[in-house]
Amino acid sequence: MEEKINLTSELFTPAVDNYKDAEKIAKPSVSFWKDTWNRLKENKLAMVGLVMIILLILMAIIGPYLNGYSYYEQDFAKKNLRPNSEHWFGTDASGRDLFTRAWYGARISLFIGLMAATIDFIIGIIYGGLSAIRGGKVDNAMMRIAEILYAIPYLLMVILMMIVLERGMWPIIISMTITGWIPMARLVRGQVLQLKEMEYVQAAHAMGAKTVWTLRKHLVPNTMGPILVNLTLTVPTAIFAEATLSFLGLGIPAPEASWGTMASDALSSILIGNFYQLAIPALLISLTMFAFNVIGDGLRDALDPKLKK
Repeated sequence: MEEKINLTSELFTPAVDNYKDAEKIAKPSVSFWKDTWNRLKENKLAMVGLVMIILLILMAIIGPYLNGYSYYEQDFAKKNLRPNSEHWFGTDASGRDLFTRAWYGARISLFIGLMAATIDFIIGIIYGGLSAIRGGKVDNAMMRIAEILYAIPYLLMVILMMIVLERGMWPIIISMTITGWIPMARLVRGQVLQLKEMEYVQAAHAMGAKTVWTLRKHLVPNTMGPILVNLTLTVPTAIFAEATLSFLGLGIPAPEASWGTMASDALSSILIGNFYQLAIPALLISLTMFAFNVIGDGLRDALDPKLKK
């Protein structure tokens, strides 16, 4: 016969008093964008670029007011002065203070770059997203139109438009965005074509979701990684294009200043040895392009799920 076992309280381990504690997640959940930010912070070079951009924007806001000179005030008695305690970056051939003009020019150059990138971002998302989600003949027609426009060299189109339009900040932005949105549209189209066959998109259509709603709620948010990387690279391209136009005499009219106009004005002073007048805007343009490029590289790595630890 089997031996009977006496069940006593010593044979049992008390259960958890609070069942809610047993269901707690060991680690707190982290959102996608917070996780991206945490991974971006680990990229030291990208953070250096971010700090540089913040400092450039800060100096563009307060820099023109630091030494008491205006960006357009001419004093021919002080022309071509080298950097000194009174004029920290020196003066140009018209006696204007280069420190003030450099940071006033930062306002214009950064605004043109950011605004052109934003317009390309908006048009590219709408055009590329609608083209991909409609598909068929609509997609084919929209992409042929984009390819015809894209066949025209970007800088040539901008120069031609600047000849037609009056010189100024907004004409430059308009000229840049006439064909500048096409790379963004092609990128968005490619991403949406991949995502629109996913089950959750098909389910949304089956439940009667409209095209615009699906694009806004499902497709665009899931393509934001490559789009943001492309956006950070569009800004320095626009800044460099503005500098090129100003250098060619098609940019911001005098007496307003941008980094390109400062570089153009400095050409006449190089022959007499005043290289600092060209070095200042060239250095600022280079630092800005470097900062945006390393941020773009950092975002690309932070948004890549294959590199997630």
